[in-house]
Order: sequence, then structure tokens, then C-alpha cells
Amino acid sequence: MNYDLNKLSEPEQKTSTYKALGKLLKLISHEQKNLSLAFLAIILNTSVNLFGPFLIGHAIDKYVVTKQFHGLLVFGGILLGMYLIGLVTSYQQTILMGGVGQRLLFTLRNAIFNKLQQLPVAFFNQNKAGDLISRVNNDTDKLNQFFSQSLMQFVGSIFTMLGAGIFLLAINVRLGAAALLPAVLILVFTMVLSPWVKSSNAKNLKSTGGLSAEIQESLSNFKVVIAFNRRDYFRKRFQLANLDNYQTSIRAGLANNIFMPVYTLFSNIAQLIVLTYGIYLISMGEFTIGLLVSYLAYAVHFYNPLRQLAALWTNFQVAMAGWDRISHILTLETNLTALPETETVAGPLLEFRNVHFGYDTKEILHHVSFKLERGKTYALVGPTGGGKTTTASLIARLYDPKEGTVLLDGKDIRSYSAEERSQKIGFILQEPFLFSGTIRENILYGNEQLKDHSNEKLEQVILSANMGEILALFDDGLDTKVTSAGDSISLGQKQLIAFMRAVLRSPEVLILDEATANIDTVTEKLLGNILKQLPDSTTQVIIAHRLNTIESADEIFFVNSGEVNRAGSLDDAMHMLLKDNRTS
Repeated sequence: MNYDLNKLSEPEQKTSTYKALGKLLKLISHEQKNLSLAFLAIILNTSVNLFGPFLIGHAIDKYVVTKQFHGLLVFGGILLGMYLIGLVTSYQQTILMGGVGQRLLFTLRNAIFNKLQQLPVAFFNQNKAGDLISRVNNDTDKLNQFFSQSLMQFVGSIFTMLGAGIFLLAINVRLGAAALLPAVLILVFTMVLSPWVKSSNAKNLKSTGGLSAEIQESLSNFKVVIAFNRRDYFRKRFQLANLDNYQTSIRAGLANNIFMPVYTLFSNIAQLIVLTYGIYLISMGEFTIGLLVSYLAYAVHFYNPLRQLAALWTNFQVAMAGWDRISHILTLETNLTALPETETVAGPLLEFRNVHFGYDTKEILHHVSFKLERGKTYALVGPTGGGKTTTASLIARLYDPKEGTVLLDGKDIRSYSAEERSQKIGFILQEPFLFSGTIRENILYGNEQLKDHSNEKLEQVILSANMGEILALFDDGLDTKVTSAGDSISLGQKQLIAFMRAVLRSPEVLILDEATANIDTVTEKLLGNILKQLPDSTTQVIIAHRLNTIESADEIFFVNSGEVNRAGSLDDAMHMLLKDNRTS
């Protein structure tokens, strides 16, 4: 489905357990061989365990009652061999399913992360990073635990129950029916409460994601928290998120543990029925002591797996609740889809044609039309919140218009692949993001033309681009260490690295969104000189509040109230801005 800016927590995204399980099984269809071997091991293990009580009952009636101890030793040896086979098969199924679970975890995390890479900026504006992290880490681990630890126990318990039920009915139909009567009540009880159990666990997983998001937000902004001494604000927010997680955990814990005592009660009732009815049949001469022992063992084999299923069923519901959250992400499709190749129409480098755009239901831009010529410098000015950055984001296709068309080189910008578009358009943000690594790794990120250059060759390219003075500001040059938090270098230095990264791609359109706001005037002048020496074909789009940054622009646009209008000279633009401030 196409992503329509709805949050991932929307309740209508839930699916039935059967549909969710079907999708999950398709995801692990490549594990068919290992699953088949594990199932074969389960069948052997179950068969061994089920034949044991029958042999024990037979040995009691034939050898214990008649005091033939040699035959008893023979049967004891047979049972020991069978149980050793059961040990081997149990170990094999554990090894096989452990591998399946870990590979599933690996596959799921890769699939989710790759899917997140395909989604538009709007998706991340609507969903908290902490919740997405929880889905990648916590929810996938719930599935891994179920597949590696619970699935084979789940299937084995069902096989054991079926086999034990068959033996109970085969030995004596009336006694078997009486013994299985409590199981019908257990089935009804389970079917009634399962939706509530799954819902409780889904709410708990959601609150866990919310708690993770709150922690991530608090730690990411810790410097600001300290600077403004607002620990109390974030403490209260965390306490609320933690309280919600605590309450949902209590409800989930209650739901997850409600089956065990009920199953145990019905199991004890069943054994009491078997013992009472069995003694009656013995007194009537219709049953033997050995068969009663076997029967009690089969009743235990039937109801003990049921008690295990009480715990396993809750694990299954937790896994399915986690899978709902995971599969929701996997079914999303970006709304920034590429259009088929369109015919190139002669015209300006970039053009907006009657563009409308808004976030959710609020329209930010309407009826916007303008043209940008190749090789010119344009400035976007206007009040804060007027739509300057939104306009620049549409130029870079971080978003698509609700209506209208953005043309690049005479073609609909949607007809370009992401690689082609990023090569043609460079974007330097006010708050640049750098990856952990070195300056070299950061400036070559996504640059296919330079990625194989040696340091010496890359330095020559930097010098030829008139950015040698920037590189000289770093003591270790291209090998200077950079951390994602940016503590190893200043914000201004981070901006310089982002500047080098964009310019070295030789874009046809270079967007600078307050790109010089965090650097000193000397460095700003240095960058200005570099911009002047860019190829004549490079079009610059500058968003800035400093007059010296935009005074050399060939044309200025005034952006406000959803409109983009030509402002003429710098004085005209300032007059429009002052007029707008007085009006507001």
C-alpha cells in the first residue's frame, strides 16, 4: 500500500492471526528443508514417548503381575533405547530451529531496515525514531524467541496430544470420551480469551516502543535539557511513558498467565475422572491394572502438553503482535514513486508549474509557479514558517507536490531515479548530519565517481575545486575522525564537511538552506569564494537571513503565505519582508 502519512499506531492496521501467520510462513519458505527435518524429529520423538506408556502397561500385566522379572528387564532395555532416541531427536530439533530462528531474525531486521531506507521523509516526520528502533530490535526478537524456542514445543505438544487422544479412545472409547471432556472446555476457554491476550500484548509492545522513543528523544537532546535546566520536563514525560508501559505490562502479564492455572485445573479433573472410572471398570472386570497405569500416563501425556501450550500460546500471541507491527512496515510503499521516462521539453533548468503542497490537511504552498535558469544564483527570502525550506525540499524531491508538476531539465522530476536526482541536485542543510568515521568517508558518501580514489588523488580533486583551505583546517586532513554525535568537531566544521560533500558531486542545482548560519564570517567568505568558482552551469538556490549572503543573487524570490513571488532587488525584498512583519 502507498504511505499516506498515517502513523504506524493506527488501530485499523491489525490483521487476523491466521493471515499474519500465513504471511510469516511465506517469509521463511526458504527454510522448508530445515523445517521438514525438524518436523521429522518431532514425529520420532513424539512416537517414542507415546509408545512408552503402552509398553509399560503391557509389562505390568504380563511380567510384574506374574513376577517374570527377566521379561521386565528386557522391556526396560527397550524403553531405555527408545528414550535415548527421543533424546537425540529432541536435541536435533532444538539445533535446527535455533538456526531457523536466528536466520529469521537476521532476515527480518535486514528487511525492515531496507524498507525504512525506501520510505519518504514524511514517514519519519510522523513516526518516532525510538518506536522504529523498538520494531527493529524488540519485536523481531519476540519472533526469534518463538521460532527458536517455542514453535517446535508448540508443534510437538500438539502431536503428543493427538497421539495420546488416539490411544485413549483406542483402549476404551467410553473412558477416553470421559477423559477428553475437560479438553473441550479448555478449547472454548482458549478461543474466547485469545483475542484479548493478543490485544494486551500488542498494547504492551506499542507502549514499549513509546518508552524507547521517549528515551531516544531525551538522550538526543540532553545538552538542551541541561542548558535550559528542564530535567523536570523530560522526567515527567519519561514517568508518563514508563507508567503507561508498566500498566500495559501488568495487563499483558495477567493475560499471558491466565491460561496456566485453568489448564492445570482441568488436567487434574481429567486425571480424577480417569482414576475413578478406571477403578470402576477394574471392579467390573472390564479393565486391568496395567491398562489403568497406561491410561493415566496417556491422560498426563494429553494434558501436560496442554499446560505447556498455555505458556506457548501466550508466546505465540506475543510473537503475532510483534509480527503485526513488523509486517505493517514491510507492506508500506513510498509515495515518491518514479514515473516512466518522459519526453524532454526545451525550457529552463528547473520549473514549478502550479504546485500545491501541504502537510496532512494544512496546505503550505498553493498555485506556485516559477522558473530557475541554468548557471544563475537565486535567493529565497521570507518570514520564518513562510515555506522557504518546503520549497527547497520540493526542488530536491524530498516530497512530491499534492498537485502540479516540478520539472528538472525539461522532464518531470518524478521520472528520474533516486541516483540520477541526487547526482543532479546537492542539498546543504542548516544542521548537517555526519556519519561516524573519517572526513574521507563522509565526503565520499554516495559519490560513485570518487569512491575509489586514494587520499592523494582525492586531495588533488579537493584542491582543484578550490577547497584546499577548508581541508587544511583539520589537523589530520581526510583521516580526521568524526563521530555521529559530532563531539569531536564543532558544528561549523561539520557544516564545512557537508559543504565539501555536496560540491564534490558537481551538482547542476546546489541548494544551501541557511548553510552558513553556523560558521564565522571569515570561513563564510572562504565558502563564498568557492561558490563563485563553481562551474558556470551550476544553479544555486540560497535560503538565508544574512544580507551579505543573498546580495549577490541574480534573482530574489519572496516566499510567504503559500506564495512564491519575484521580489526584484534586495531592497524590494527587504521592503516586502518589513511590510509583512508590520501586517502580522
